[in-house]
Amino acid sequence: MAPLLAVSAGWRGAEGLAGLVQQHPGQGVLRIDLGAVVANWRDLGARHGAPVAGVVKADAYGLGAAAVARALRDAGCGFFFVAHLTEGLALRAALGAGPEVAVLNGFPPGADEDAGLLPVLNSLGDVEAWHGRGRTALLHLDTGMARLGLDAREQAALAQDRGRLDGIALRYVMTHLACADEPGHPMNERQRARFADAAARIAPGVKRSLANSSGIFLDEGFRSDLARPGCAMYGINPTPGAANPMRQVVRVEAEVLQVREIAAGDTVGYGASWTAPAPRRIATVAAGYADGYLRSLSGRSLGLLHGRAAPLVGRVSMDLTTFDVTHIPEAKPGDRMLLVGGEGNTPDDIAARCGTIGYEILTSLGARYARLHEGA
Repeated sequence: MAPLLAVSAGWRGAEGLAGLVQQHPGQGVLRIDLGAVVANWRDLGARHGAPVAGVVKADAYGLGAAAVARALRDAGCGFFFVAHLTEGLALRAALGAGPEVAVLNGFPPGADEDAGLLPVLNSLGDVEAWHGRGRTALLHLDTGMARLGLDAREQAALAQDRGRLDGIALRYVMTHLACADEPGHPMNERQRARFADAAARIAPGVKRSLANSSGIFLDEGFRSDLARPGCAMYGINPTPGAANPMRQVVRVEAEVLQVREIAAGDTVGYGASWTAPAPRRIATVAAGYADGYLRSLSGRSLGLLHGRAAPLVGRVSMDLTTFDVTHIPEAKPGDRMLLVGGEGNTPDDIAARCGTIGYEILTSLGARYARLHEGA
C-alpha cells in the first residue's frame, strides 16, 4: 500500500485532488474544508457575542489538529483546548509561541517541558499540586456532569480557604454543560446557576468559560468570557431537531474497485445477509470499518455516485463495502463513491442510521485515508 500522505498546504481544489489520487491509487481520500471550519468558528463567535476558543482535541475530531489550528490561528483564534498533554505538546510545536493552549485533562507540574501549556485543574489535588508555582491555569468546577472538575464538597472547601489558590494565576474558571443540546432541559439552568454561585464564591473577578457548541445557542444567560465550541466548528449540528446552521466540512471518497452483475437470489457479503431480489449490479468500494466506515452501517447507509444515491447492501467488511448501483448504468471501476458528505449523507445523517452521534463518525475516520486540506 502507498504510504499515507502527510498534510501539505500545497494540495488545493480539484487539481490537488487529482494529484493526490494519482499518487495514492486505490486509497480513500478525506477532504477537509478549512474555509468552512473558519467560517463556522466566526459564525459561532458572532452568535456568542464574545470570544470563542477552538477545541481541537482528538486530532481536531479526526480532521488534523495542526492544519485546523493553523487555519483558526490565522483567522484570529488565540485560545485552543486539547484533552491530553501529548496533544498539547504537538499543538504547541505546530503553532509556535503565541496562542494559548489549555489541556482539559490536566497534567502534573513540569510535565509540559516548558511548553507554556495551561493545565485545567480538576480537583483539590490538582490545586494543591500547582499551589505557589506561579503558573497560569484554568479551574474546572463540576456543576452536574460528575466527570471532571471540583465537586460540591471540594468547591465548598476552596471557597472557605481561597488561599489554596495562592501562586496560581487563574486565566478562566470553567464548567461543562451536560444537556445543552436539549434547550428545554432543566439541567441547563441548574448548571448555569450553580456555576455563577460557585465562581463568585471561589474566584470573584476571574473570567468565566461556560458554553460549548450547543450552549452558544441557548439564551443570553449562557454567554461568558470564552465559549468552547468543538463539534459545531466541524459541521456537526449543535441544534438537534432543527436545521443545521453550520457549514459542512468533511467529504470522504473511496474508489470503486469492481462492478459486477449478479442474478436474482445471489447473496452479497459476509453472512449472506443480503439477497438480490432481481438481477443487480454491485459496486465494491475500497473502504470498510478499518477506515472508520462503521460495521453498524451494514444495510443502513448509502453512497453517492454520479449524483445519485446507491444503497449499501450486505455487510461492511474490514476493507471493502458493497453498494447497489443497478440504477446508475454509468458506474464503473475507477469511479469515486462519496461515502460521507453531500445532501442527506452528512456525518449527522450517517450517525442517525446506526444509532450514534456525528462526533463518533468524525473521530472514527481511519488513518488510511489520504487527507486533503482545502480552502484555507
